[in-house]
Parts: sequence; structure tokens; C-alpha cells
Amino acid sequence: MKAILVSLFLLGSTPEATPPAIPPDALAAPPVSNDAPTAWACTVDTLREGKECVFESDATAGATSTEQDTANRKLLKDISRALCTEAVGNARDGRTDATLISLCERRYVTAADQCGLGGSSAIVDAKGRFAPGARACYRGLSSVLQEVQLMATVAAPCCECAARKGCPGAADRCYADVSQQQTAPATLACLSERCEDACSVALPSQSGASSAPTARERQRSSRSGSASL
Repeated sequence: MKAILVSLFLLGSTPEATPPAIPPDALAAPPVSNDAPTAWACTVDTLREGKECVFESDATAGATSTEQDTANRKLLKDISRALCTEAVGNARDGRTDATLISLCERRYVTAADQCGLGGSSAIVDAKGRFAPGARACYRGLSSVLQEVQLMATVAAPCCECAARKGCPGAADRCYADVSQQQTAPATLACLSERCEDACSVALPSQSGASSAPTARERQRSSRSGSASL
């Protein structure tokens, strides 16, 4: 018994060995920050795809700079043709539409003119995320692309026929008017007579246009848009 007590005493008085290093992937390891953009970050890709997103960039506003303001606008304008071409192509199963793409570019560039942020920060940070101050800019650009997709889906076949058949109010005006069902009576009569098949989706219901949902309402009910936090 005495020998056992001595052994326990000696063990208890032995200095503890240095604990082994904790591997980085162990549960008890200190947390490591991951600053990579998440799948929810507002980027050019979410803008292109019309996805909901979060402005998670930690970029902060600084001193204003004319050069930065100009660079912000130029960055977004430089990708206008690519985004507009994709918006039209996706809505029309890969078919192109030069008139609608041109219309999209003009509207997009007008919206991008409001995206300089006064030169207080880069519109997109080094990781590709839109700056928090770019909410209004992002939504403006997203609205343009969504409206163009609506035009491509609802109005494009009808307006192409209207141009071929010489109906009044064709070209750019046709896309906006037809997609919102605000076509002038003379144009509507021409579309009904000469482009009935191509315009069947866009023409008002014979039973009463006032009670039927508009093309814009149908589009809104089929997708949630790209609301951003």
C-alpha cells in the first residue's frame, strides 16, 4: 500500500507534458475568417441572372474622386452589350434581336450614368461585390434587364411582325407599348389584322382587356425579380 501511495504522489508531482498542437481543422481550433464572397453576394453574375442578393461588401466610402466616379460608370457601361445580349438571348431561347439589344443598351447606359457614387468608392470591390452604396444603381440596372426580358418574351415576335407588315408605332416604341399593353388604337388595329398569330399573347382579350391581367402583371407573377438587401 505504501508503495502505491508513493507512486501516486510521484505521478501527481510530475510536471505536465506540453499539450500537442491543435490541427487547424480540429473542432477546438481558433476560428479562421473566410472573407471570400458568398453565393448571396451582389455581383455582376447575380445582376445578369436576376437573382436575389445581399450587399455584403465591407467597402467604406472615402474622399470623393472624379477619376473614381468616371471609372465606376465606365466599368458598368463596358459590360452593357454583353448583359443586354444575354438578357435578350435567354428570353428568346438564343435568338438575337438587334433592335431590342440596342434599346436595352441605351436604357442600361442611362441607368449606369447614376452609378458613379460620386467617386467615394469603387462600385465593385476587389472580390467582385457591389459596394453597399450601390443599391440604387444595382436596382436600376436590374430593372432595365428585367424590362428587356419582358419585352423579349412578350413583345418581340409581335413587334418583328409589325415592322415587316408596316404597322404604325413599330421599332422601339412597339416593344414598350406592347409589353405594357398600351398600344395606340391605330397600331392595335394593324396588329390585330396583320399579325394576329405573332401578337396573340400581347393583344388584349376580346372579352374585356380591363379585367385581364396585363403582360407586365403576368411576368411579375411568374418571377420574384432581384430584390436586394
